[in-house]
Amino acid sequence: MRIGIRAHDVQADTFEELVKEIHEEGFHCCQLAVSKAVKEFPTQKEVLTPGLAMYMKEIFAENKVDVAVLGCYQNLANPDPDQLADIIDTYKRHILFASILGAGMVGTETGAHNVEYKFEPFSHTEEALEIFINGLRPVVEYAEKLGVIIGIESVHCHIMNNANRVKKVLEAIHSPNLQLIFDPVNLLNDENWQDYQTIIKDYVELLGEDIAVIHAKDFRIEDGHLFSCACGEGIMDYDFLLSYIKKHKPHIHVLLEDTTPQNAQKARAFMEEQYAKQ
Repeated sequence: MRIGIRAHDVQADTFEELVKEIHEEGFHCCQLAVSKAVKEFPTQKEVLTPGLAMYMKEIFAENKVDVAVLGCYQNLANPDPDQLADIIDTYKRHILFASILGAGMVGTETGAHNVEYKFEPFSHTEEALEIFINGLRPVVEYAEKLGVIIGIESVHCHIMNNANRVKKVLEAIHSPNLQLIFDPVNLLNDENWQDYQTIIKDYVELLGEDIAVIHAKDFRIEDGHLFSCACGEGIMDYDFLLSYIKKHKPHIHVLLEDTTPQNAQKARAFMEEQYAKQ
């Protein structure tokens, strides 16, 4: 596996120092959310020019770091038509930017049908799923034109909250340019975490062929509530997932989440040790 980290979880003062630090910490790839990771110049969507993409591509190449995911985590189920139009335009700009940068994919979660981007029970209805699909469709169509992959990531409190609903989205869009970011912990909550191994296996068995990136983190339970944490700091058993990766997904990008500059290398070493045991 090509193990990496979210760029905004790495401490650095400039973009060039950031990418250098990612490499020096032993990571092969990163998830880049430009607005979160870059500090020395403005990062609104109009800065995503070909020149910036080529500059960043050069810096990443010099440091042997892949951009596994270009993050654009905005709400494609926003009910406000003006806001939704602006969100779709933002996705299109990220897709064009990714095509020049050479990013593995443009990544997103799956939103909620409100402008606040917060959970509501309606999110788990079939109607909400159809609304999300309708927002996603023009984004994927644009990605197809530029040869870019869109990676969608399911979360238990978002519209696409389980494997069956993910499958419906893939079947509705029916595009090779729509693939999956699999974060097992994102599927868990206070009520279902005890079944986490079954949930992971069911997801992989149903959707494995479309998994293109792994998000890796751990979880712990405190006073009956689930909290995510860095790999190796919780109770998750990684054997099934890492065995699957080793057999079926050679050199897949595996991005650490919930790390800090203080524990990132420890989390990387933990995952590499677990992988070597498979």
